[in-house]
Amino acid sequence: MIASRAGDLVEACRSDQRTDACETLSSEVIPLCDALRFLGRRGPGILKPRKLGVRGRPLWLWGVRSEVRRVPLGDVLILAAWNYPLLLPGVQIAQALAGGNRVFVKPAPGCERATELLVACFHEAGVPSDRLVGLGSRVESATERIDAGVDLIVLTGGVATGKAVLRRAAETLTPSIMELSGCDAVIALPGCDVDRLAAAIRFGLTFNAGATCIGPRRLFVVGDELESAAEARIREQLSGEGVCIVHPSAMASTIELIDQAMRCGAKDGGGRFDRAKLAEHRQLHPLMLTDVPREARILSADLFAPVISVCRVGNVEDAILAVNRCGYRLAASVFGPDDQAGAVADRLDVGSVTVNDLIAPTADPRLPFGGRGDSGFGVTRGREGLLAMTAVKVVTVRRGKLLPHLSPRGPADVDVLSAAVKLMHGKGWGQKWDGLRQAAKAVKNQSKVNTKNEKKSS
Repeated sequence: MIASRAGDLVEACRSDQRTDACETLSSEVIPLCDALRFLGRRGPGILKPRKLGVRGRPLWLWGVRSEVRRVPLGDVLILAAWNYPLLLPGVQIAQALAGGNRVFVKPAPGCERATELLVACFHEAGVPSDRLVGLGSRVESATERIDAGVDLIVLTGGVATGKAVLRRAAETLTPSIMELSGCDAVIALPGCDVDRLAAAIRFGLTFNAGATCIGPRRLFVVGDELESAAEARIREQLSGEGVCIVHPSAMASTIELIDQAMRCGAKDGGGRFDRAKLAEHRQLHPLMLTDVPREARILSADLFAPVISVCRVGNVEDAILAVNRCGYRLAASVFGPDDQAGAVADRLDVGSVTVNDLIAPTADPRLPFGGRGDSGFGVTRGREGLLAMTAVKVVTVRRGKLLPHLSPRGPADVDVLSAAVKLMHGKGWGQKWDGLRQAAKAVKNQSKVNTKNEKKSS
């Protein structure tokens, strides 16, 4: 259904920020169809009950068979974002439905038509209308639904919105998945392909008019020589790009952060920044800020505009520290020789790291997506995202007559249990042998006690 109505969906996503049909097809329609196919093929296996038999079972649980099941949570509320109105809510809707839930989806203002068509595709594909319900785009639509009771909230949005939703959800202890903003970093190591680095940054800055939560916002360059080369190539890449339209919700923060950075000493690396055009018409050429001082707030803020700040670092350790100390830790990219870049990636405390690329590889439907710190918690997409839409239910069956925990406690029980600990978990054959002897002695003593008790009874 998505494929058959691709043209209508593309048109519904057209806006000041999204004027290129190729972007909608490549960033939303195709990845969404890939994700739906992944769920259709792999979903049943992921959600299949997991049976636990004899292997790995503790000896004292003789006769026990258990099964771990994934069951629906109930009602799932999806609060969608404006920047990717098809892919993000589309995957979340599909995963929630696949988990057996009833789904309510609230579109972002301005995305009503896209959400309406998306929901219609699910209905036309066979999803009952009472299992997937579209809400209005007003804030009240979300708050009323939360107050009426839901079992999971999935939000894609900004930190302020996330905090407001969590405060409301706390009243009913409603679990939530928060996919929040980013201030993503790119680390350029000596030996990196500067041409690829510059092309990737151009792509990341201009894609979706810069309104991508994992778009590049900071570039940490190791070494003065590499910094000069990187700035020159990026400047060249950006020189032919036209203006992007900044979303109204991002306007105030974009102007404020650029102004503050320039007051601190940052420079317009491309020479095309026009503050008046930005303030009056929301138009902004992709902007590379150079000589950005560490006290500039733009280095630690979520910014939905085509702006990147270039920062010189003395060594790799400084770059890693800068990434890990930032409150926003959604994703990062590392450019350099594979082994060195991979070693740096291992040490970055973020949700996703891409080596020698950015943004595009995260569209793999097999991959979960989520952040750390102010970038939220929990994941959507991939195997882990599907499991997050379900609850765990364990069913255990006991067969046989061996039920030692139901027997009256005897005087030798402490010795028997102490011996069992050594025998089952002691280190080396010495401890295990000691446990075996202690167990034999305890059983022998218990046998004597039982014999005496029988004689007294008789």
